[in-house]
Amino acid sequence: MTDGFKSAVATRKGDDGTTGLLFGGERIAKDDLRAEAYGTIDEAVAALGLARAQLGLKDRLGVLSVGFGELPGVILRLQRELFVAAAELATNPDAWERLEDGRTRVSADMVDGIEGLLREVEAHIAMPKEFVVPGETPTSAAIELARTIIRRAERRAVGLGHEGLIPGPYLLPYLNRFADLLWVLARAAEQAEARTATPSRLDRRRREGAPAERSTR
Repeated sequence: MTDGFKSAVATRKGDDGTTGLLFGGERIAKDDLRAEAYGTIDEAVAALGLARAQLGLKDRLGVLSVGFGELPGVILRLQRELFVAAAELATNPDAWERLEDGRTRVSADMVDGIEGLLREVEAHIAMPKEFVVPGETPTSAAIELARTIIRRAERRAVGLGHEGLIPGPYLLPYLNRFADLLWVLARAAEQAEARTATPSRLDRRRREGAPAERSTR
């Protein structure tokens, strides 16, 4: 099976279905609820990467609207913060005393930072009056995908909390606010490209059979 090549990535330690945690300690099964939770956060990081890549492509093509403002940098900041949340989830209880706020454990300042961003973005966008259907732009759709993944991570983390496997008090509030922020950022991304979010319900007149107004564009 091997020609002697040693990979820095493929250590083969996980071939038995287990994985190591931060700071070492007892290995856990890859389907352990902790691995599921921090793995879900990893998915959200990747989904945000899709959004950041879209913005990067626009920038390289010279078509990045000024309406996006600091969104590329904000997304990168959020991706990096998620590694902190994942680290907290990926630590065995016997190593919790080694966790550091803002580095390997979600802090109160991180929650405050998310709330501050949320207030700032809300103040600069037109908020929809009902549920919306994602998909107006590739960037906003990628952010919405990340939002739904964060909600799944939140659900997994709630389960860990029931088992006493969350070391700090701020992880759950952080994930909750994080998903709220992503919803607002998706709307900001749409409006930066002069797009309006599609409502989840059809226009009443269309449902009742009335002809739709013809576009003059």
